[in-house]
Amino acid sequence: MTMDESVNVFDEPLEPCGTDPVTGFFRDGCCNTNEDDHGCHTVCVAVTDEFLSYTRSQGNDLSTPVPAFGFPGLKQGDSWCLCASRWLEAHDEGKAPRVFLRRTHKKTLETVAMDILRNYAVDLS
Repeated sequence: MTMDESVNVFDEPLEPCGTDPVTGFFRDGCCNTNEDDHGCHTVCVAVTDEFLSYTRSQGNDLSTPVPAFGFPGLKQGDSWCLCASRWLEAHDEGKAPRVFLRRTHKKTLETVAMDILRNYAVDLS
C-alpha cells in the first residue's frame, strides 16, 4: 500500500499526531493517507468532550473502546487523526476541536480551506 507524500498543510514534513492511543489511517501515529483512505483521516486534532458528544450523535462513537480492533476509545485531550469531512461538519455545527496544523496532512486542504483551519490552530505559523 503506497502512501501519499507525508507533508503537512505548510508543505513541510508531516509531524506525528499521536501515539497514545496510536492514530492515523495506517496506525503509524501520523495523519498519512492514500487512495484507500476513503474517509481522508488527515486532520490532527486535540479531542474534546464536546466533539466526542457531537460525533456520537452523528453515529460515530469514538469514545467507546472496541477491543476487537485494538481501539481504546478516545477521551478529552487525546490527539487523533479525524476525517476531514467530519471535522468540517463539526465546524459547521460549532463543535470542531482545535487543530495541530503541522501534524495535519496537506490533503486536508482539498476539503477544508486553510483560513478555516487557522481559526482552530493550536500551532499557528
